[in-house]
Amino acid sequence: MAHLTVTQRIEILIFIGYGNKTRTQQEDNPITQSTVIKIESKFRETGDVKDLPISGRPKITQEKQIGIVLSAHSIINRMMINAS
Repeated sequence: MAHLTVTQRIEILIFIGYGNKTRTQQEDNPITQSTVIKIESKFRETGDVKDLPISGRPKITQEKQIGIVLSAHSIINRMMINAS
């Protein structure tokens, strides 16, 4: 399925609601009929068009990474001061 924004997926559902599946295929960004069918079936099954959460370990935000580095740095500094 083509990567579409949530807004684009909702627009496709609106076109389907008006009974116009062919209008969803724009000239500048063609959307295949199978994509339209998948979006429609996903909406009928789940009631939503958002992507499901991906599996695996969650990503750490940059702010959290900075906090971890600063915390480790301060621990190392304290250990060095206590060792001397």
